[in-house]
Amino acid sequence: MEYFSKYNKVAKQGSKKYLLAILILFPGIIFAQNKEDDKNKIIEKRVEYLIEDAEESDADYTTIFDQLSYFYDHPLNLNRAGLNDLEELGVLTSIQINNLLAHVENNGKLMTLEELQTVEGFDLEVIKLILPFVKVSTDVDSPQLALKELIKNGESQLFIRYTTILEQKEGFSPTTDSALAASPNSRYAGDASKVYTRYRYKYGRHLSFGITAEKDAGEQFFEGAQKNGFDYYSAHFFLRNQGKIKQLAIGDYQAQFGQGLTYWSGRAFGKSADIMLIKRSAQGLKPYASVDESLFLRGGGVTFQFGKIEATAFYSYNSVDGNIDLTDSTSADQEVLAITSVQQTGLHRTANEIEDKDAIIQQQMGGHVSYKTRRLNIGVTGINSNLNTEFNPNLQTYSQFRNSDNNQTKLGADYNWIYKNFNFFGEYSKSIDAGSAFVSGALVTLDPRLSVAVLYRDYQRNFQPIASAGIGEGSVNENEKGLYMGFIAKPARKFTLSAYYDQFTFPWLKFGINAPSKGYQYLAQLTYKPSKKMEMYVRVRERDKQENTAVDLNEGIDYLVHEKQTNYRYHFSYTISESFKIKGRVELVNYDKEESPFEVGYLVYQDIIYKPKSSPFSFSFRYGIFDTESFNSRIYAYENDVLYSFSIPAYSNRGTRTYLTMRYKVMRGIDIWLRYALTYYDNLDVISSGLEEIQGNHKQEIKAQVRFKF
Repeated sequence: MEYFSKYNKVAKQGSKKYLLAILILFPGIIFAQNKEDDKNKIIEKRVEYLIEDAEESDADYTTIFDQLSYFYDHPLNLNRAGLNDLEELGVLTSIQINNLLAHVENNGKLMTLEELQTVEGFDLEVIKLILPFVKVSTDVDSPQLALKELIKNGESQLFIRYTTILEQKEGFSPTTDSALAASPNSRYAGDASKVYTRYRYKYGRHLSFGITAEKDAGEQFFEGAQKNGFDYYSAHFFLRNQGKIKQLAIGDYQAQFGQGLTYWSGRAFGKSADIMLIKRSAQGLKPYASVDESLFLRGGGVTFQFGKIEATAFYSYNSVDGNIDLTDSTSADQEVLAITSVQQTGLHRTANEIEDKDAIIQQQMGGHVSYKTRRLNIGVTGINSNLNTEFNPNLQTYSQFRNSDNNQTKLGADYNWIYKNFNFFGEYSKSIDAGSAFVSGALVTLDPRLSVAVLYRDYQRNFQPIASAGIGEGSVNENEKGLYMGFIAKPARKFTLSAYYDQFTFPWLKFGINAPSKGYQYLAQLTYKPSKKMEMYVRVRERDKQENTAVDLNEGIDYLVHEKQTNYRYHFSYTISESFKIKGRVELVNYDKEESPFEVGYLVYQDIIYKPKSSPFSFSFRYGIFDTESFNSRIYAYENDVLYSFSIPAYSNRGTRTYLTMRYKVMRGIDIWLRYALTYYDNLDVISSGLEEIQGNHKQEIKAQVRFKF
């Protein structure tokens, strides 16, 4: 009865909620999708796949957005595209890539994009997926890196962005000099504005260079600890496909190999409705133009290609943040520097955070050698990481097997093999003087209407990753075993059913879990697409893990209880006309932890998107209602934002959220974005805590951005 009473409480929140639900469930009573809609839809799906398990509200996904946006503006010529080009596109499976290359090899160049229907594994959905990013042409794409050509056909973009919260946070509130001297970490050193700027030049896919700078809210700007202006600077130079040089990176870049176990800097997809994304598609070296201050290398790298052999070498020398510990040495005027952990927030707002900034030097050097054909790829990776100071982490019982040395070395081997409609892949990685990790999987196309994915992983408790992103339930690839099985089926022309089940165990203790534990996760999604204008899906996702009991025990070790979270979602998108599109979602979450109160939460939102072809003005508007009983039953949802900015807030507590994102094309090459977002809480008088605390029940954010394209 308690369960149903909570639902009755939700149902009585007011007539405005019923009206919004009607708009969601019957979109046809309210009011030709273009290529840009397809691009934005694909990018939105990819970002949602990234957050499905990570659930980060302030992450930066510029790299993946950059990649798809580039191919949208400069479609890939399928008649000239090689294996690496199609892999970098990131929307085709290895089996589909192999079949396409074999088709061109056996039948000659494609005459039209419609001919893709004759390629095995390319149905109408796949073709529609890649159409915004590809073309068919007999033109020769040979770069001419002459100064005249670079000036004539190169493209430059300059972004300037300003963001601020209108309400005053505790960290920006007035205080006296004496109070600040007594408690220097009680206020932020800088003002409440967040400032971002980026310049980037591109010449096709062959040359890229640029600089990115950012100041977070609370950080100083041209004063105090930031006399040079921005808190964070990043610059890169990247060259592709020049003779034997396949990739050349100078400055800031990323390196990704194999299945992400031995080395992978940057983000990677997690478990999602697209089961094919469980396989990593490593691109080797990549230019870096994001503002995540810990997910990149700083130095240089190069990849040479000699026929079927690719060889990569890279080096990084980067100042990183660390929690420092100064202790007196044997000499009275000397101190020894040690750190207890490496910081990855990138925030330098208080005295302590400023002290931790660039506290140590991290050097990383490594390489990757692979034998690569259309069907087979075998590679070997080695990486060494060194800190220029002592590393003394405060290890607990659960973390006692983690690295406690300032020097680490890892070796790994990976493979990718295509046999008919089977794609086998995997990687084995070994920490020198520590444990190992292993992952192996297969993607199988049993029928044009049925694909299957299987993956097994075994990450030992004493495996010590340097930078890894293997598929897993935990945030770190350690202390985990699991078996994943999934499928995508098309039982009828307008329906797609995707599902997976992942069973995992943690053989050793984890944070907040005082014994070996286990769990499972599954997802089932049915998509219905009756026409080009309409698409909807229903989804169920459940995750069950063990955690320490919430019961306060006076003595003894906490025993484990099950924590289960189940999400139910209905989502739709409907194109009313070439200018108007509406999207909406209803999501319900049940949170059930044994011996704790059962929780229910929901989110309902409606989007209206206006993008006329003939007008310089466009906008995206959302009105949402949410009600969750605590942060445990929170719901994440992707929001439309200004270009190259990302908003994925956690809807928690009870209230409404509204935002309006507007774009105006001033003239050719100049675009302006404005965004206003308001979160109003019905059940709070104070938002957040600590220095982020806001007195009141609402929070407003404004954002302004201008782009110059020339």
